[in-house]
Amino acid sequence: MNKWTTRGLIFSALFAGVMIAMSYLKFTLPFSAVPITLQTLAVMLAGSILGARYGTLAILIVIGLAAAGFPVMGGQGGLAVLVGPTAGYIFSMPFAALFIGWCAQRMKQNKYTFFKLAGVNLIFGVLLVYPGGVSWLAHSVPGIDTVSKALTAGMWPFLPGDIVKSLLGASVAAAVWRVYPIERILNSDTGGWGSQEETPASR
Repeated sequence: MNKWTTRGLIFSALFAGVMIAMSYLKFTLPFSAVPITLQTLAVMLAGSILGARYGTLAILIVIGLAAAGFPVMGGQGGLAVLVGPTAGYIFSMPFAALFIGWCAQRMKQNKYTFFKLAGVNLIFGVLLVYPGGVSWLAHSVPGIDTVSKALTAGMWPFLPGDIVKSLLGASVAAAVWRVYPIERILNSDTGGWGSQEETPASR
């Protein structure tokens, strides 16, 4: 397994800041306890640009700061946020970044890069997050006592926007890859978790 690198840790901290900033861009729906934010876009970008290890770390940094009481979740923080109605979505995000990053590390850049990233974002950045998020929402909010109500409050209104985010995230990541490949973050030849550290002879 690759060693942790200073470069990767710095980028993880930077993307944690990006996620915090994006969490402030939100608006609420009158029929749901779940706000619409750009946090899921930040998760997609973290995974696809930083890879599995550092992308996941970026999300865990934000969750850790929230647990410590810092207002990093749309101006809110503390343990109450991590057990509130949106907790299921929050704790699904590190797994989303992990799987997006795992796939991104193994992608070859070609004319289909955008479509591959968009598919990975949709599967892991959107569809993976909903089961835990909607289930916890139904558990924690009184009155959500049917599957239909749970989906209306926690999935259907957000799905179109999340699809757009998956496309936008893929577009941004593909553009970043052209000038700053993911291998530079990982400091490795192949970008895999088990690859050797890059040496001058291998560049």
